[in-house]
Amino acid sequence: MDNDRIKKAAEFHKQGMNCAQAVACAYCDVFGVDEKTVFRLAEGFGAGMGIQSVCGALTGLFMLIGLKNSSGSTENLTKATTYKLTKEAAEKFKNKNGSIICAELKGLNGKPLLRTCDGCIEDACLLAEEFLALEKI
Repeated sequence: MDNDRIKKAAEFHKQGMNCAQAVACAYCDVFGVDEKTVFRLAEGFGAGMGIQSVCGALTGLFMLIGLKNSSGSTENLTKATTYKLTKEAAEKFKNKNGSIICAELKGLNGKPLLRTCDGCIEDACLLAEEFLALEKI
């Protein structure tokens, strides 16, 4: 487990990145992608895609799964395995936190808070580390 990377993601969030940006940008060096480009790409995925839908931290993890798993070509379609990995990540996240929906996690639905944004960022990074260790992503 890379605690430094988890701390980096938390620091990015404190600096003003949304949850998706914080998770995805914390791993840019691992995947050899430009942080500014990933920052821009992930911006619309914060706050549950702006509508308190799927957690931004989790969508940041989905981006990492795509970066690692995708062939980047229609000549060798990899979307079925990428979908399988994102589904597995979503299930693990939900099992830990009770939901993958931003509004539910943050208690914006009139129910108790399930997990803070910082906690969701940490959990998404822990899942990224787990998938990296298993060479799934």
